[in-house]
Amino acid sequence: MKTIANATTLARFVVLGAVASMVTVASVGQSQQTAAPRKAVGTRKGAAGHYASVNGLKMYYEIHGTGRGAARPLVLLHGAFSRIETDFGMLIPTFAKTRKVIAVEQQAHGHTGDIDRPLTYEQMADDTAELLRQLKIENADFLGYSMGGGIATQIAIRHPELVHKFVFAGGTSYNAAGYYPEMIEGEKTMTADAFAGTPWKAGYDSVAPNPASFPALVAKIKDLDVNWVGWKPEEVQAIKAPALLIIGDADIVRPEHTVEMFRLLGGGVAGDLHPMPSAQLAILPGTTHVTLITRTDWLRSMVTAFLDAPPPHATK
Repeated sequence: MKTIANATTLARFVVLGAVASMVTVASVGQSQQTAAPRKAVGTRKGAAGHYASVNGLKMYYEIHGTGRGAARPLVLLHGAFSRIETDFGMLIPTFAKTRKVIAVEQQAHGHTGDIDRPLTYEQMADDTAELLRQLKIENADFLGYSMGGGIATQIAIRHPELVHKFVFAGGTSYNAAGYYPEMIEGEKTMTADAFAGTPWKAGYDSVAPNPASFPALVAKIKDLDVNWVGWKPEEVQAIKAPALLIIGDADIVRPEHTVEMFRLLGGGVAGDLHPMPSAQLAILPGTTHVTLITRTDWLRSMVTAFLDAPPPHATK
């Protein structure tokens, strides 16, 4: 669901994205901001890494912050091929100041090894839900990037009692029709070799229990993306948790599709005439799928404001 292009285009795309994340990103309507480095190796300094036995997995997770005060725990869900540090390394310090942050690495990603089963959104949602139950987390907020946003949405559908609010950032869609056709068509020819020299491959090699398994991960992600159908409109409409949808204006999904999802979640009203809805939408200018997670200043301000705000009185 949240991967990119054919072998040649993908290699170029991810390398350019990695470079972009290391330089200053020019913001529209604000002063320049420095993009977050997408670190390739090592584990975050001071990270409290743990493992839990979850549905046959030895699942890796980190806990940051203490969660003092009324703020709910925040669960971070990374994108495809990625891991905690690569996607959230520059965001965790801010969120951990006021919240207990639980960052998870999914099957075959980062420190979490693979097992003999496919990657599906249903299974990853169930794995995450089971981990939270083991940690005695009854209700939390969720921030998912790319594939992680799909997992967060699936948790809101399958385990609604766990979700207070959720953020789906990057590649935000509810069915396969939302993607630019060339992305999915190109992905069918994607190979593990396309990732050589990228932060995703280097990060995988640095912490994976079996670095030789990377081609198997690529195959499973291809299968997940190419065969993903999505959710029925009525399933999205049934979600009760407030949602913030974030895409780049040059993301891998058509912006009109994300607007459709926004409306299914209750958004799209004249707020000066009607109660504000529980769904929110942000489209980041000059932003691709890869560079979206580097817009750390925007993400900090938008995500924090959304999660900390009292829920509106509007109902869907």
